[in-house]
Amino acid sequence: MNDNFLLNKELSYIHDAGLYRQLSEIIPGNDSDRQMLNGKAIVNFASNDYLGLASDARLIGAVKKSSELYGVGAGASRLISGNYDIHSQLEEKIAGLKRQQAALVFPTGYMANLGCIITLMHHEEGLILADKLIHASLFDACRFSRATLRIYQHNDPSDLKKVLERFALKKPILIVTDGVFSMDGDIAPLPEICGLAKEYNASVMVDDAHATGVLGKRGAGTADHFGLENDIDIHMGTLSKACGVLGGFIAGKNELKEFLINKGRSFIYTTGIPPLLCAASIKAIEIIESEPWRRDRLFQVSGVVRNSLRTIGFNVIDGITPIVPVIIGDNNLVVSMRDYLAENGILVGAVRYPTVPEGEARLRISLQAVHSDEDIENLVSVMKKSAEKFL
Repeated sequence: MNDNFLLNKELSYIHDAGLYRQLSEIIPGNDSDRQMLNGKAIVNFASNDYLGLASDARLIGAVKKSSELYGVGAGASRLISGNYDIHSQLEEKIAGLKRQQAALVFPTGYMANLGCIITLMHHEEGLILADKLIHASLFDACRFSRATLRIYQHNDPSDLKKVLERFALKKPILIVTDGVFSMDGDIAPLPEICGLAKEYNASVMVDDAHATGVLGKRGAGTADHFGLENDIDIHMGTLSKACGVLGGFIAGKNELKEFLINKGRSFIYTTGIPPLLCAASIKAIEIIESEPWRRDRLFQVSGVVRNSLRTIGFNVIDGITPIVPVIIGDNNLVVSMRDYLAENGILVGAVRYPTVPEGEARLRISLQAVHSDEDIENLVSVMKKSAEKFL
């Protein structure tokens, strides 16, 4: 490749700014939270496998059985010949969990967000109001749409109201927010957002990637947590986090599903999700519905870890979810701390700009229901040692 793309210059800048990223190979262990990294045994506190289902024997069994029946891949777009009965079974299961009329599954959550927002907000006269900290896939989808995009301050209904008042004549209006924000771990104020949506005749879309399976009495997510299933117009979620599999989905009215099947480019022009992953996801949803102890365990360890790290002196963002962000600030320092933790058997994420704002680099601790009390004690102990060494 010639130098037209200035690759070496850009890579040098990334290195100097402490923003360089590289892939680290993980070798699986016997459990979802125990693996090998660079030849060392580690306990994984970086995974979004919140309920510990990615290695659950029941999901593995479902995959084996399904692969014998359907093979490995779907083979084509679902509008051609890649639509199997098990796709419909999974979508019915998701719709039931979310208490919606219908659901549509995409190969990834990123594709679900792109397909939904770009397809719905294709009018130049439309308006999208997005929380400042929505996921990157939502931002991309909003920018690629033809609608006007305006940002309101994070989890600030009063600022959302100001923007709604200013642009109330625009139609249609779509309010877009995460349910649980992936880097801060806090929860969107859905009651206030839904109230404003009704007042200004706007629709609401909630990206529930990090809440599905985690929040709510039934594990259905943020709307379930607040009892607002019927007040959300578009329920987006993933099968790749608490479900432990892969895929994204949109749930809502029957007409929404029909429209996305006919107009959603990220659905139409891609191969269908493999049937064996549908089988695993169905089993995961069944476990979510039948084993609430996993969510109870998450809330318990979340409180323990947050309180323990604050006692040590760390700056920990408030919350109740299994995402525990520890703000460090400096890019190079957060990478050094992450590497030290890994050397001592603890894997956490070092999150830097542009994933989070400049100056807010952090260690992102992600808890799992299968983390033992000993795992939690060890995490806190090694975090304390890292503070003594680096802070």
